[in-house]
This record gives sequence, structure tokens and C-alpha cells, in this order.
Amino acid sequence: MANLREIADFLKAGNAPKVKELVQAAIDQGVEPTDILNESLIVGMGEIGVLFKNNEVYVPEVLIAARAMKAGMAIIKPLLVEKDVKPIGKVVVGTVKGDLHDIGKNLVAMMLEGAGFHVVDLGIDVPPEKFLDAVKEEGIECVAMSALLTTTMPGMKDTIEAFKAAGLRDQVKIMVGGAPVTQNFADEIGADGYAPDAASAAELAKELVS
Repeated sequence: MANLREIADFLKAGNAPKVKELVQAAIDQGVEPTDILNESLIVGMGEIGVLFKNNEVYVPEVLIAARAMKAGMAIIKPLLVEKDVKPIGKVVVGTVKGDLHDIGKNLVAMMLEGAGFHVVDLGIDVPPEKFLDAVKEEGIECVAMSALLTTTMPGMKDTIEAFKAAGLRDQVKIMVGGAPVTQNFADEIGADGYAPDAASAAELAKELVS
């Protein structure tokens, strides 16, 4: 029978071809796509997240693991859609206006996907209205904003104010992160949560949407 633990281990090692091969083999053996998702891909990504948090692996390893996860997801995604398996929630991510940094944001997006979320990535330099539009269109439950510069942090407050002005603030949970961002700042601007790293962001999003 397919060894789901083995898939998780190859994912952690960043071996995309092997993950792809084993996921396909598991499907061929009749393993449920949801089991592959929950018991191998999400498990592997969660474990790499913990290692990352503890500084036992670094950004390159996480990116390679995420690539391996995507290789597995490419096979099971169409099957999950067929079975109408709902993601655990919908999150929109973006780096705020004026800020062109995206490595941290990309890591958060990957961790969120790895945790079972549907992720809408707005990219970098995202003005408040773009976050608003995404929430209006997509049925988003959570907004994750990133800033890497102290000078762009006010963009987070501007976005939250824009949600209030549009009467949408109660509809979504808003979380913030990035190197200069702190829990105090998150509290000051009225965000629902703050995460110090990508793995914590995925855990926080789960708490916020549950």
C-alpha cells in the first residue's frame, strides 16, 4: 500500500520528482486524494514549518519543499475539485503599497497552501482598494498583509481603515507580519492577529477562520 509517510519525507527533502511519482502511485492504488493531502502533503509542509521556526532549516529549504508540495498538488488538485473538496478557508495575501519585498509573503502563501487554504496572492505594492476588491469578489475570510520596511507599515493601517470605511471590516479577519512588524503594532492598528514567521502565520490563519 502507498506509504503516505514516505511522501511527507520526500517533500521535506524537497524531492519534487519523487513526490510526484509517489503521489501518482498512491492515486493508482486507490488512495483517497484527501488522505494524500492531509496525511502526507500537509504533514510534510507542517513539519518543515516547525523546522523553519526553530531555525533548523532556512528559506531555500522551505522553497524547495514547497516546490515538491506543488508537484504533488498538481496531481491531486483536479481530483479534489471533482470531489468538491472545500479548502479550509480562503486567504488573500499581499505586500502593502510601496513595498516590493516578496520572499516572506511567498513563504506565507506556501505555508497557507500547505495547510489546506485556498490562497489568492495579490503580489507586491498592493494598495488598500486591491485588498478590498479581492475580498468583495472571492468570498475571502482572511487577509494577510506583509511589510518589510518601517516606511510601508502605515499601509497596513490604511488598508484596515479602508475596510472600515467600506463597511467590510467585520467580514474578514486581518493578520499582519514582516520583519519590522510587532504584536504591539498589530494591536495599535486594530489587526486581528500577528505572526512572526510563515509557519506561525498558517497556524494563526487556522485559528482566525475556525
